[in-house]
Amino acid sequence: MTQTASDSIITDRRGALAAAGLGISLAASPAIAKPAAKAPAIHTSGDCSTPHSAIVPTRYGKVRGYVSDGVFTFKGVPYGDTTAGANRWLRPRPPKVWEGEYPALAYGANCPQTLHSFRAIEHTFIQQWTDGFLGEDMLKLNIWTGSLSGSKPVMVYLHGGGFSFGSSYELASHDGAQMARHHDVVQVSVNHRLNVLGFLDLAEFGGDAYADSVNVSMLDLVFALEWVRDNIRAFGGDPDRVTIYGQSGGGSKVTTLMGMPAAKGLFHRAIVQSGGGGNIPSAEQSRDFSRQVLRELGVAQGDMAALQKMEWQRLFEAGNSVATRINGPMRPGVLQPGGSASPTPRIGWAPTMDMRNITCRSFHDVAPPAARDIPVIIGNVSEEGTSLGRNPSEAEWRAQLAEALGGAKADALIAAMKKAHPEKAIRTLSYGVGGLSGRNNVNRMVKLRHDAGGAPAYQYLFQWQTPILDGIPGAWHTAELAFCFDNTKICDQATGNTPEAQSIARKMAGAWAAFAHTGRPDQPGLAWAPSDPVHCRTMVFDTQCRMENDPEGAVRRLLLTQA
Repeated sequence: MTQTASDSIITDRRGALAAAGLGISLAASPAIAKPAAKAPAIHTSGDCSTPHSAIVPTRYGKVRGYVSDGVFTFKGVPYGDTTAGANRWLRPRPPKVWEGEYPALAYGANCPQTLHSFRAIEHTFIQQWTDGFLGEDMLKLNIWTGSLSGSKPVMVYLHGGGFSFGSSYELASHDGAQMARHHDVVQVSVNHRLNVLGFLDLAEFGGDAYADSVNVSMLDLVFALEWVRDNIRAFGGDPDRVTIYGQSGGGSKVTTLMGMPAAKGLFHRAIVQSGGGGNIPSAEQSRDFSRQVLRELGVAQGDMAALQKMEWQRLFEAGNSVATRINGPMRPGVLQPGGSASPTPRIGWAPTMDMRNITCRSFHDVAPPAARDIPVIIGNVSEEGTSLGRNPSEAEWRAQLAEALGGAKADALIAAMKKAHPEKAIRTLSYGVGGLSGRNNVNRMVKLRHDAGGAPAYQYLFQWQTPILDGIPGAWHTAELAFCFDNTKICDQATGNTPEAQSIARKMAGAWAAFAHTGRPDQPGLAWAPSDPVHCRTMVFDTQCRMENDPEGAVRRLLLTQA
């Protein structure tokens, strides 16, 4: 299926619905003699209602949400103007002020992107994906809060998908109601520009107005945090206790924001899950990439109108073609033993160190001084490499590792992993190599923070093994989201919603909420000490949640040895 940046299909569908609605209205109008003298009573004793108490003022107008099982919910709230047409690749702008009540009742558009392959049936089952709809009027955020009064800490979640795809609601686990209902926080999630719409350097091509085009995706997130600062009190939130957190690409967004001068003061704690610390390209590398993309597209110098009208798919494919030519093809499963995302920057859809908005490779080269006083949680899951389309035999797995690591190192790694986890199938063990590489990345980032001084870094490892699909997926990439959002019930295809899963979720979500409240993840019955590069103290989320010194340490360090 081809996706474009155009909203014409959506507009036509809305038009059809509007026409159908108009037809019904006209057909019914003869029967309506006059307005009723008295409106009927409205009953609001059910689980879901749209009361007037769920109307909240913002700087741009009132938004009307709904109340579901005691949680005030606002979806698709505009924090910025449309990014379509003449606004493409410009810095985000405030939404237009509206009159009346904006119906914040449904999620907004997702940035145009390649949709999920639902042919990956087992993965589709455990992930419970929702693609939503695509469009360039996507600067929207979602809010869940238990009350509109008080001063609760705010947790702003940044979705994964690298910097190329994903959305605030692509996974069932992202729903924020449970955090608001049981953990006394205001939960927020954000959509923003991605891929070619968020990371194309057009400064040379379009002039000074596009000086920030190469990083507008990250500027969208800064803009969203400014919206939170300016508006969240009306939703019962405390703008002086904001936690940003994200998983995978969302974790990389968190570490990038930690190094951005414009984001300083907009958040006060940070959580990095299965990502972060990427080796991003320089301004010159991204500028050369953009020159090649523009040549591929065949547009005349300075013809911004042509680019702003061009279908997203054509822009995206041209960029992918150039990126493959520069970087070489992606090789899934290729290891970076030290845990770094890549020894050399991969050019394309990612932030750029432009020295305007992004001035360092945050948590790759340095723990950024701008975030010195921000406490941080950093961790990952044990089977980061789960891909249920892969089912290697032990011989096939050994051959793959030998190609990447050398034969002796591959043999040593497999022997160590089998000894550490004799209960796991070969297939699951093969998925765990990515988790070990991820552990090296976590410890690398913890060391950067520790050596720089300042606020502490707390480390975790999520290794609870799902009972679903005979336990083969293990703790796969994104598995912990159902737990840190306390969503084992709505994610029962991933968790089984077993009593054990519910217990771990209460502890993990409780730790995330405690961190948002106080800057420390401690909670009654589960003390959590800061980490360091010597002992690598780590909170392990498993059947028995516990502190442990460097779990899987001996095995992960095998990846760091010389072949």
